Amino acid sequence: MVWIISKPDRSGAIRHAGMYRDPEGRTRSAGVFASERAARSAARGAEERVRRQEWIDPGAGKITFAEYAEHIWLPSRHLEVTTRAGYASYLRNHFVPYFGRLQLGKISPSAIQGWVSHALDQGLSPRSIAKYHTMLHSIFARAVRDRLIAFNPCADTELPKVVTRRARTLTPAEFDAILSEIPERFRPLVLTGIETGLRWGELIALRPRHIDFLRRAITVEETIVEVSRKDSPTGQRMIVKPYPKDDEPRTLTVSQGLLDALAARIATLGLARDDLLFPSREMAHGEPLSRATFNTRYWRPAVQRAGIDFPARMHDLRHAHASWLLAGGADLKAVMERMGHAQIMTTQKYLHTLPDADQRALAAFEAIRTRR
Repeated sequence: MVWIISKPDRSGAIRHAGMYRDPEGRTRSAGVFASERAARSAARGAEERVRRQEWIDPGAGKITFAEYAEHIWLPSRHLEVTTRAGYASYLRNHFVPYFGRLQLGKISPSAIQGWVSHALDQGLSPRSIAKYHTMLHSIFARAVRDRLIAFNPCADTELPKVVTRRARTLTPAEFDAILSEIPERFRPLVLTGIETGLRWGELIALRPRHIDFLRRAITVEETIVEVSRKDSPTGQRMIVKPYPKDDEPRTLTVSQGLLDALAARIATLGLARDDLLFPSREMAHGEPLSRATFNTRYWRPAVQRAGIDFPARMHDLRHAHASWLLAGGADLKAVMERMGHAQIMTTQKYLHTLPDADQRALAAFEAIRTRR
């Protein structure tokens, strides 16, 4: 039921307030109008939104973006350590400086579009902007579900086009050139990377107990994630997780040559079963090796000295591993399991990535066509 309260304003003119009750039974005003008819119409509209459970408290959207995102949205998410740390970093570096003091209800689609332009001006790539926008969209979607705002201002943002470039894959000759420039103490690490295709966190989490010398296999049971102490929920920079990304240990067959190199390393360092195989220092009971430290001090200088004509990353050993397997005729499903991919489409992107793949494909075609 709606009702009208009519009072004179300072000029003496009669003004009419349309009144209704919100979902909790509290008296609310739908606004003050010059005519009783307009006031009653506004009050009935608000009452109908209450009935349809579409009513939004006009004062709810006054919470600031920073307060909502950092103290309500992020703590409520069930996330892995690295994902949570990443979100906290995105908020601190990209969103809170831009939106932090603004009230949620006053952030418009134009404001979101303005952030996109600002991010481009700051040098962020279209791919990064798209990734960050996905998170921003999630924050406002939750605010809509919490009935703090009526709509998601990220719904129709125009994002810069992401141009997908064909990945450059290390050839065996290029890998050998890099390996020859890697300091001796890190060569077993790099050899393990190319032969297993492990992610960095899985690689530095390997321990002697994960190696089965009799069956010539390595089992991936742990991963180590590296996060900023500012964003770490535990305050630790290196966090050991009991299972890799897909939550299931996987076992990979490796060559006798790699096993011999790892056995020599274990013996030289005097490593126990539970010590890290590739610690930050050449000693037993060492700390996990930092990706940034390894890249800066050892990997990038080696790539430069080897004369590689593209900025090859340590992670590119994983790409090269999959590409070489497929180029050599390995079964796609087997490569998927070896890489720890959840979907076979992820593995398929490594097909035909070596420079001579097209020539070899044509040679295979001609061999069949001319066969009598």
